[in-house]
Amino acid sequence: MSHYLRLCTFLVPFFFSGLLITPAFAQPAAKKQLEIEDLTQWNNITSNRISADGRWVVYTLDSEDGDPTTIVYDGQKNEDHTFERADDFQISYDGQFVAFLIHPAEDTVKDMRRRKVDKNALPGDTLAILSLTDQQLTRIPEVKNFKMPEKWDGWIAYLTVESMPADTSEAKRPKKAKKKNYERLVIRNLKSGRETIVDKVESYELAEKGSAIAWVTEGQDSTVAPGVYRLDPNAGKIQPVYNGKGKFKNLTFDEMGSQLAFVGDLDTTKVRVRPFGLFHYGPGKTTADLVLESGTGIMESGWTVSEHARLRFSENGGKLFFGLAPPPILPDTSLLEEEIPQVEVWSTGDGRLYTQQEVQLNRDKRQAYTAVLDTRSGQLAKLGSLEIPDVDVGDEGNAAVALGSSDLPYEKMVSWVGDTYYDLYRIDVNTGRQRKLDLVAKGNPNVSPRAKYFYWYSDPDSVWMAYSLADDRLRQITSSEVSIFYDELNDRPMHPSSYRLAGWLADDAAVLLYDRYDIWQIDPSGSRAPKRLTRGRENGISYRYVRLDPEQRFIEPNAKILLYQFDDATKESGYAWMDLASGKLDVIQQGAYSLDRRPLKAEKAEKYVYTKEDFRTFPDLIYGSGLKDGRTISNANPQQSEFSWGNVELYEWTSLDGEVLQGLLVKPDNFDPNKEYPLIVNFYERSSDGLYSHRAPQAHRSTINYSYYVSRGYVIFNPDIPYRIGYPGESCYNAVIPGVTSLIDEGFIDRDRIGVQGHSWGGYQIAYLVTKTDLFRCAEAGAPVVNMISAYGGIRWGSGMSRMFQYEHTQSRIGGTLWEYPLRYLENSPIFSVDKINTPVLIMHNDEDGAVPWYQGIEFFTAMRRLDKKAWMLNYNGEPHWPLKLANRKDFQKRMSQYFDYYLLDGPLPSWMERGVPAIEKGILQGY
Repeated sequence: MSHYLRLCTFLVPFFFSGLLITPAFAQPAAKKQLEIEDLTQWNNITSNRISADGRWVVYTLDSEDGDPTTIVYDGQKNEDHTFERADDFQISYDGQFVAFLIHPAEDTVKDMRRRKVDKNALPGDTLAILSLTDQQLTRIPEVKNFKMPEKWDGWIAYLTVESMPADTSEAKRPKKAKKKNYERLVIRNLKSGRETIVDKVESYELAEKGSAIAWVTEGQDSTVAPGVYRLDPNAGKIQPVYNGKGKFKNLTFDEMGSQLAFVGDLDTTKVRVRPFGLFHYGPGKTTADLVLESGTGIMESGWTVSEHARLRFSENGGKLFFGLAPPPILPDTSLLEEEIPQVEVWSTGDGRLYTQQEVQLNRDKRQAYTAVLDTRSGQLAKLGSLEIPDVDVGDEGNAAVALGSSDLPYEKMVSWVGDTYYDLYRIDVNTGRQRKLDLVAKGNPNVSPRAKYFYWYSDPDSVWMAYSLADDRLRQITSSEVSIFYDELNDRPMHPSSYRLAGWLADDAAVLLYDRYDIWQIDPSGSRAPKRLTRGRENGISYRYVRLDPEQRFIEPNAKILLYQFDDATKESGYAWMDLASGKLDVIQQGAYSLDRRPLKAEKAEKYVYTKEDFRTFPDLIYGSGLKDGRTISNANPQQSEFSWGNVELYEWTSLDGEVLQGLLVKPDNFDPNKEYPLIVNFYERSSDGLYSHRAPQAHRSTINYSYYVSRGYVIFNPDIPYRIGYPGESCYNAVIPGVTSLIDEGFIDRDRIGVQGHSWGGYQIAYLVTKTDLFRCAEAGAPVVNMISAYGGIRWGSGMSRMFQYEHTQSRIGGTLWEYPLRYLENSPIFSVDKINTPVLIMHNDEDGAVPWYQGIEFFTAMRRLDKKAWMLNYNGEPHWPLKLANRKDFQKRMSQYFDYYLLDGPLPSWMERGVPAIEKGILQGY
């Protein structure tokens, strides 16, 4: 069996605050092993932003079991300003202020909760406003939320929670007077501190680019009437937009803040169907117009303006898009509860399974159909309908033509295919006239940026299609004769997916599409031949476009664009600038590390923030004038230097099918090839592309933590697995087992101390492996499918979908129905070979699993129990496919560590493994 090791070198940064001189005979302190409690102390950078002028970088450090910290970095002075218990920050557009929330200490709140303090008495958040010019900090207590303008500056708006004493007069004094809380809106000038205060505010909104703020208030005494108000804070005058009692929602400005729209219910009766209408306010108006009332105009009887649909102005402000809601289905309130039959009626004629309908019930109740108001002429048009639920208007809402799409005729096929098709409609935005196109999109349809084309990737044909609105013509715009634009490594019994697209050139002149390695410029009109922009295939390097401007709609044809590049063989990554006009490629950096795929660029300056990582190096923030020689500005986890860590290598071997495979091999620090180490094998499908990914300690929900186990002296092997359709279990065996035996032949693995761990699809494969081999001393299989026959007809409770598509076409890879390939379902189901298992198995399967029915874990466990084989099952009550609650994740990691330590390190036998944890002890005695 041929195999070899490829060693990858890592550079580890060290940070010195001073020079420490030690005697020559002094020995370095021994590195510590990671413990379970350490897993929740590691910081992540949960958010980071750069100011528009590029001077300031703000980011938040947060661990799973602690308070967040926000750090404001001054790129000009190379200084940090640190704020404990702070997050949810925003930077003012002029880069002169940062605002954030300071939370009460987590330990303090927990202590108050233990003392049963009323939740209304718990401390609230404090708004902090930091002046970046002089570092003065203003604190405002009991703030619920705040907003800063996106594209204008000088102001901040926030809600505080105020208390108003109850009426305590003799006639109305209750036994115990209570306070009534309400919300106060404060609009504050950041420089002068001048404030505008409005009481009893229900909601508020800021315009994106123009200085405008709007709010809804209940009113205050006789001085302020209830209704909707608008303020230009620079002008300082509050304008009533609409005065009157009612419920007003969805305040929405146009881009410049000159127009305002909202929905409102003016009915003061207790009518069950609330008659929301559409209101519009704009230049020249003294009050908002009620432009559409329930059941009038373009609406059928019983329809209303949707209170749930998003309002949206077109970019040029000429159109206002809103939603229409059909009459709701109301229960008969005259019936008592016991008089109402509670029955589910399932019908094979339903487009969606009843379970899907249940999962999507809230969506169905909020379903709205697109309509539009011409804000200049006042003309209304209905664009969507019951038959056309989805409408997409291109050119940021400016286009005269919209794409209507409907998958309603094809809903059933989702159950066994997993995907769906769409009927397409061409809709006139001005009149609402709909024309069904004589074609079906066998993929998700989209509108090009300037709305000249409808386009999609056609899954069954594995090609890109474009429908020209100018000549009503459908064209196939890619061909395998030019390049392969579909997934070359697809090993599932389904149509291969695309490699997606980079974007469109200006004026829809061309679309930039990816193949496995390169970027192609494709003319959707068919007038010009395809043009390959990069030359990656020859060297096995893939290029992908990096969009530095999050608001960018299209790419200028002569632009200089940033590309992310990745080497398939070495797994190295890099950045390169490409000049689209000349085709020149300028590689900025490339190396044995993983670079940030979404670097940040300042809006108004050539300043960048990105990360660089490998197994040993945390992705700290790097700041600079380019994307090569920046300065590392964060040090999220300095404690890492105290712990034993490890290194990762790319390992290759030959499978039983004769294919050379790759995998990740992680070794402890001070690895000695003459020693024998315990091995844990962990896998899913293919993972080797993540060679340079940093794996920070965490209490993971489903897998072992590599840093933790390597710190404790384990070696970890993560093999890639290619699959043969119809034989997923055998494919796993043919890839994994020779990889493990190849490592044993190297001489540094203890063949009697090998464990295996995986979850979901990984859990299934492990269940299969232990029926075929005794190579593993112990195994942990999370949420495993062990009986493909019973699972095939089951439900994915998280989505309500049938599980059929998964076995016929996607991950389970059987390739057909139970009736076509009954033997494949039988042969790939571990449950029928449980009697062959000699390996102890730890199963984790939760009773609210919405992906894999938890009765699969029960089938596995009860079969092992019936055959008197060693098995344990962990069921975290109320948890889904994996435990989410921190206490449960820590518990899972602790038990799994004890389990592997017992079998692979001769660790102590914990009580829960020896005698279980009886129901009477649940939640009281953990049995650790």
